[in-house]
Amino acid sequence: QVQLVESGGGLVQAGGSLRLSCTASGSISSANTMGWYRQAPGMQRDLVATITSGGTTNYAYSVKGRFTISRDNAKKVVNLQMNSLKPEDTAVYLCNYNLGPFNYWGQGTQVTVSS
Repeated sequence: QVQLVESGGGLVQAGGSLRLSCTASGSISSANTMGWYRQAPGMQRDLVATITSGGTTNYAYSVKGRFTISRDNAKKVVNLQMNSLKPEDTAVYLCNYNLGPFNYWGQGTQVTVSS
């Protein structure tokens, strides 16, 4: 079992920045992919960014150049630095841990961007 705890969400004006953090605990493999997804009300859950334990990153087109994902393998933490936020970034952001067929999710943290 893997437990994920997110922090760092909140309310920010358009153009502002937020930093999300996710701390993993439990049966953490040395080789895994962690990432962030988001889900707005009535919408499907969409990928925001992922990062492998080796540091390979993948971003949704809509956040490229604005968001940066990073991780500290020793501390089992993955971060998402979000800059130049837009109202359309408003959503619940969920941390994900993936190892092959296994997926674990955090409870999510709300990000609200006002115009």
